[in-house]
Amino acid sequence: MNFTFRPLAAPDLPLLCQWLGREHVARWWGGALTLAEVEADFLPMIEPASTTRGYIAVLDGEPVGFIQSYAVMGSGDGWWEGETDPGARGIDQFLCDVARLGQGLGSAMIRSFVSGLFRDPSVSKVQTDPAPDNLRAIRAYRRAGFVDDAVVQTPDGPALLMHCARPP
Repeated sequence: MNFTFRPLAAPDLPLLCQWLGREHVARWWGGALTLAEVEADFLPMIEPASTTRGYIAVLDGEPVGFIQSYAVMGSGDGWWEGETDPGARGIDQFLCDVARLGQGLGSAMIRSFVSGLFRDPSVSKVQTDPAPDNLRAIRAYRRAGFVDDAVVQTPDGPALLMHCARPP
């Protein structure tokens, strides 16, 4: 599967709002949001100074999902306050179409995106934190090469902290 990841842009926000309202996404991403809420949450990651970047995942010319990456150290708001590795990156993602779930698309998207992150020599590891009962996401991350660290408490509640180390 040949993915490309185009940076999130303001014209993508109505589509992102639609995706976030889909039940299989809303369940894990905090429920359906209004366009104004999506703009408030996602427009800041378009700013050049942001340490969080959003991307539309595209497969064969078709938008199939959303993925974001962020610098873990200094993420603020109670997130990962003990992280001291400036090369650690975090990711979160979803596929937009429920009919595409369970086909290996999510793990392929994650692998492709993480491979791109590791092209930057300053990136030392990539982590993610799905809810412990989000078994579909956990399986996708494991198939993409992530390993379980521990169940941790986050500002959003319990999460399974997982990581993927830079390949040798």
